[in-house]
Amino acid sequence: MDTISTNLTIDAVIKNFVSVFLGVTINCINGILVLTFFKFQIFYRNPRYILYVNLIINDMIMLSVSVSLQVISYTVFVMNFPLCCLLLLISMSTNKNTTLNLAGMAIERYIAICKPLHHAQLCTVHRTYILLCLMWIVALIPALSDIFILLATRPRAFFSSSICYYTLYVSFVSFILIYTYVRVLYAAKAANTDKQSAQKAQKTILLHGVQLLLCILSYFSPIVNSVLSVYFPNSRTIYLFVTYILTNLLPRLLSPLIYGIRDQTFFKYIKMYLLSWIDNIMNE
Repeated sequence: MDTISTNLTIDAVIKNFVSVFLGVTINCINGILVLTFFKFQIFYRNPRYILYVNLIINDMIMLSVSVSLQVISYTVFVMNFPLCCLLLLISMSTNKNTTLNLAGMAIERYIAICKPLHHAQLCTVHRTYILLCLMWIVALIPALSDIFILLATRPRAFFSSSICYYTLYVSFVSFILIYTYVRVLYAAKAANTDKQSAQKAQKTILLHGVQLLLCILSYFSPIVNSVLSVYFPNSRTIYLFVTYILTNLLPRLLSPLIYGIRDQTFFKYIKMYLLSWIDNIMNE
């Protein structure tokens, strides 16, 4: 009995350590990108980078809450009810906000490539911040309504209606990504278009699609876990943890890869910021 208890404790410690380590590492990488954005004013006037830093901050919040819930599930058996609702509210709203942000970024790239003469008029800094406010509101309202309905009535159809809602939600964002990708693809073949910029935008939108797919996978993980439980009934805790890592933590690494490394302008300022930071440490 003591051996089993010891093994369970070691298993919980290892999983919590891996989750916290990955969460802290990814948040540190994303944190460098956020600090770079606020350090240099060149990014303040570019809607593209404003949308991007919103996605990064959203991912950092979502990742922090997700890892916290993972650790709490192993360490706290009875949780304060209001705190539980708050964490679930943040988790659900940030998850939905990710897909909305991906759609907004794809539309911005579509306008920049396919409607370059209208880009400066349509994609202003002021309109970008209005769009961000709308995205957060749209992401927050369903999460609030879900919690209120569940608390008030606990209807049996609650979960099926939520699944239907999210299916329509993801389908809408997927349509936007596919439409913008196809239009940018045609623009890349046009003679009067900057082919290099169009091809870069095309690859960026494709990566947005991959990121959206990974977000969708998190909603299919219960189905995958159910199938795995049939074939591997004695390894339930292992595949639950693996699917959690693959669908909740690792996708948060895509955001810094899409812009932090691929975007030459952003990468240049990241190096400037890090070199300046190291230089300040050396001079102290």
